[in-house]
Amino acid sequence: MTNPNALCVALDGSDHAWILATARSLVGHAGWLKIGLEAFIAFGPRLVEEVAATGPLVFLDLKLHDIPATVRGAAANCAACGAQMLTVHAGGGRAMLEAAAEGAREGSRGAPPKVVAVTILTSLDRPALGELGFENRPEDLVTKWARLARESGLDGVVASPREAARVRRECGREFLIVTPGIRPADSRVDDQRRVLTPAEAIRSGADILVVGRPITRAQDPAEAARRIVEEMATG
Repeated sequence: MTNPNALCVALDGSDHAWILATARSLVGHAGWLKIGLEAFIAFGPRLVEEVAATGPLVFLDLKLHDIPATVRGAAANCAACGAQMLTVHAGGGRAMLEAAAEGAREGSRGAPPKVVAVTILTSLDRPALGELGFENRPEDLVTKWARLARESGLDGVVASPREAARVRRECGREFLIVTPGIRPADSRVDDQRRVLTPAEAIRSGADILVVGRPITRAQDPAEAARRIVEEMATG
């Protein structure tokens, strides 16, 4: 059994009015709203406050990746602007991951936000990883980086739903697994590669499912979100 709190809707875009209108329409239908790089660069930290004011928790997905000192300061600023969860790139290494966790604690006004490490983007498959010089299978690299994130004091990872079950076995029940690449059975895959349906992702061990276009491009986003939550419940 699941509920709207396990659904995160990605508000990807550069239209300020559309972002806030969509956020308001999803109150009660999604526990989380994600602000990504495009929207954050357009409108900055104030957008986090505005979206948070609608009710759902804010997932600030900037995928921080820099030297440890820079990431520590950036994570502190993410926490200060009201994000309840933020992302860093697992590929930045142990020192950077530890610095991100420290920064999030330092910048928070109350309970620190969850810090989750992005493993392998769901738009990448094995041939694409090979072009980047990675010989590992995606699931092997995701698992390795998930263990590193846990050892570095992070709360969880962002990983494809296809790797969720393996991460759960390796990292335990309390480790947070956030899964993008979610597509209902009747939905287009778009630019995603490693995808599963909402029910399949839940069965695989995912905690929070991130869904964008199947909801935000629907004629009625709230109804689309409701249907996805119902599908999640069958998992």
